[in-house]
Amino acid sequence: MFFDLSPFYQFKINIFFCITREEQNFSLLQNVTRDSVRQYLQFRPDQSVIILHAKVAQKSYGNEKRFFCPPPCVYLTGQGWKLRQEQLKASGLGESSCRLFGYMGLDSSTDPRTDSFKLSFEEQTDKRMFACAKTLYISDTDKRKHFRLLLHLFHSGGQEIGTFNSRLIKVISKPSQKRQSMKNADLCISSGSKVSLFNRLRSQTVSTRYLAVEDGAFVASARQWTAFTVTLVEEMQGVHSEYTMCDSYICYGCVVQLVCTDSGVALPPMVIRKVNKQHACLDVDEPVSQLHKCAFQFRDSNHMYLCLSNEKIIQFQASPCPKESNKVLLNDGSCWTIIGTEVVEYTFSESVTGHPTTISPVPVINGLELNGGGHVAMLELHGENFSPHLKVWFGDMEAETMFRSSRSLLCVVPDVSILSGEWRWVRQPITVPLSLIRLDGLIFRSSYSFTYTPEHSAPSQVNGTVERTADSDSLIDTIHQEFTRMNFHLFIQS
Repeated sequence: MFFDLSPFYQFKINIFFCITREEQNFSLLQNVTRDSVRQYLQFRPDQSVIILHAKVAQKSYGNEKRFFCPPPCVYLTGQGWKLRQEQLKASGLGESSCRLFGYMGLDSSTDPRTDSFKLSFEEQTDKRMFACAKTLYISDTDKRKHFRLLLHLFHSGGQEIGTFNSRLIKVISKPSQKRQSMKNADLCISSGSKVSLFNRLRSQTVSTRYLAVEDGAFVASARQWTAFTVTLVEEMQGVHSEYTMCDSYICYGCVVQLVCTDSGVALPPMVIRKVNKQHACLDVDEPVSQLHKCAFQFRDSNHMYLCLSNEKIIQFQASPCPKESNKVLLNDGSCWTIIGTEVVEYTFSESVTGHPTTISPVPVINGLELNGGGHVAMLELHGENFSPHLKVWFGDMEAETMFRSSRSLLCVVPDVSILSGEWRWVRQPITVPLSLIRLDGLIFRSSYSFTYTPEHSAPSQVNGTVERTADSDSLIDTIHQEFTRMNFHLFIQS
């Protein structure tokens, strides 16, 4: 197969001058070497910024302030944060100037220091740094249907670390009490998605408790919440339901399981029930919607429901409703509000730069597309915040990279013989991580990998030492050709 590269070389000529201007900012910095990247891949001194937030936000009207619930949370993880502080101290800054703080606000904010919530990070027992924006809200003067949260991170000395975005958040006026249809799929809870559960006594904000996992145990926390993956366990019991399970949406009457996205700790399978005026409805089978009141009945139990008591999670025995056989009476602690959530993670490393630097803008890879094959295989990266001073790396090997736009990078896939010194004897697939490295050495780790896969062929049986040697060389050449054909595979690492 022949692959015409002339358009790509013409493209490189067209963008050469704009790239040269960008690269001048990094011309005095040392080049990134394979050894330095190999050392990074071995020890992974990463810095991760993890933002947890709800998928929807209820609008505030007039002078009221409907604070986002659950409140957006930020976690800082990785050994790289300690390394950054050590570098700042080595430059002469004091302990107080190396502490981390931040501001979180809406993307319409003009000044993050005045229009946003200030975040003060505290170290937890698992060495993660945690902060929470408790008083954010969106006013009715903001007419947008969607918005993002912006996180600005700084050191106490005033040095900016970077700006990080949340995912899009949908604005709603109030929770819909109507029977949802699949036309409003963005308001429905789908199987495999992430959710948060909270309990609020008599609509009082101060009484809000969130279902959380601490030290491997389920608790009702007043300050932290946990994202759970909600998954369908069995088909819905309703025979005449108009909603089919192939839609993968959670419906009342389904058996579901909640699994902590961080620790993997899970609750037993439970039947999700709709709550109406503190009664669990046993015959409702409509889709579960954002900010609905719901209850969780333990499967095969005699109306035992998931309940909180102060900070403990217990089981509550519901009592039958005397006048309505299709309902049971609940207490306050067994009525939960469900809402979809998002988890956004940015991971980078300054271990190669040699000094702290500004992280923004953070490039994000959303997808890959392979074109061509053999020695002219091209890989296109789709995403956000790409720039001319980013290079694609396959493991510890830099790929020839061409900047197309802020949403597209194109690179030449390195030959497997360069990646593996002993490629002649390899019979197994070779998987390497994909990274973006800025010209100043800042590494942006991605969740994508690239796999070189050989097509195995059975060698023929021969006699004699000389013939075996010749046949071995022939087999080696065949393997090399098969490695460099169009047999590359892409996948996302979990």
